[in-house]
Amino acid sequence: MFEKILIANRGEIALRVLRACRELGIKTVAVHSEADIEAKYVKLADESVCIGPASSTLSYLNVPAIISAAEVTDSEAIHPGYGFLSENADFAERVEQSGFVFIGPRADTIRLMGDKVSAKDAMKAANVPCVPGSEGALPEDPKEIVKIGRAVGYPVIIKAAGGGGGRGMRVVHTEAALLNAVTTTRAEAQAAFSNPVVYMEKYLENPRHVEIQIMADQHGGAVYLGERDCSMQRRHQKVIEEAPAPGIDRKLIAKIGERCAEACRKIGYRGAGTFEFLYENGEFYFIEMNTRVQVEHPVSELITGVDIVQAQIRVAAGEKLWIRQRDIEFRGHSIECRINAEDPFKFTPSPGKITNWHTPGGPGIRVDSHVYNGYTVPPHYDSMIGKLISYGDTREQAIRRMRIALSEMAVEGIKTNIPLHQELMQDANFVRGGTSIHYLEHKLADRSEVNKG
Repeated sequence: MFEKILIANRGEIALRVLRACRELGIKTVAVHSEADIEAKYVKLADESVCIGPASSTLSYLNVPAIISAAEVTDSEAIHPGYGFLSENADFAERVEQSGFVFIGPRADTIRLMGDKVSAKDAMKAANVPCVPGSEGALPEDPKEIVKIGRAVGYPVIIKAAGGGGGRGMRVVHTEAALLNAVTTTRAEAQAAFSNPVVYMEKYLENPRHVEIQIMADQHGGAVYLGERDCSMQRRHQKVIEEAPAPGIDRKLIAKIGERCAEACRKIGYRGAGTFEFLYENGEFYFIEMNTRVQVEHPVSELITGVDIVQAQIRVAAGEKLWIRQRDIEFRGHSIECRINAEDPFKFTPSPGKITNWHTPGGPGIRVDSHVYNGYTVPPHYDSMIGKLISYGDTREQAIRRMRIALSEMAVEGIKTNIPLHQELMQDANFVRGGTSIHYLEHKLADRSEVNKG
């Protein structure tokens, strides 16, 4: 096992990794920007290194500074968390070349699954169902593009091969708009991802977003840790996540889960990962794989009893998976609400000093957050300041516990999206379960129209 790990991230995930390390008896190094010098995890780490000014480009994305920090502190491994450099194959390669262990997949695996076209090809080879669409990248010939569009059937969606986070995609409803959409998306993809390659998929009208959590070791072992429903989204960003996904046949989940685990064995995957699917009319369609720990990993931890972050570390240290698929029991239900520093209805960021921070408790309640009373939320980074997670024997109990927890949670000095979560926990369609990825957008648009009126 490692003696010292450098945590190349910030916020709640930095604290989450730090806690996992402490439980394993591993010393920690927290790197931080000048803006995060007062962060809780910086104070709790065994060592800390400032790697640059507030701008993430000059700090958390500053590869030479992170490598230097690992060298001067004699760290053995680097945990990238999520976001920032966590899915950057060049960073993973640089870490390994510098003599450290990257706590995640190998660089070539990140490249394979980071490119949406090669990822789909790999999944097809592993018998994982994919959304109907173009066979690989769209050609340059406009006539061929039109022909593919007709074969797939409208509406279609044009996606950047190197895209992610809801960027680099465009829905096309008619053939007349197709070529212009392809040209525009290619230009955007080149500007945003330095990769102009785009592909086409059938645009599913009303799908759910359901993902499979996997864990694999470097010895050919792989298991799936159930599924999560992440359909409550705004602008392709998840707001609420839950496990298991309500209303989906368990035999179908087992079938898809096994295929995902088998795909990991075929591509030689190492570490934690998530296969993301669109689910519609009883069918799963693979869209992408995230080669890192997810924001929403706690709901999977609570229904399986597996510490995913510790598992990442143990696998990276060369250990074999200590659990087999038949050992994993799925129990109860868990829901996660992302708590953001933002106006709950206008969604404008709300950085600033937190003058009162009171978190809820009680049976089945977990709070993952780096925030404390008097903490100043910096304006430079993502607005998420914590995650409120409930667990119950049933989905109904998890919802009831979440309602109570939200009513107890107090954050003053800044605005948060807690009122939105309270509203959604009372929403009849959410309570029924199985809303689509478009549900929240439509709900907010309807409310906006009512307010205008």
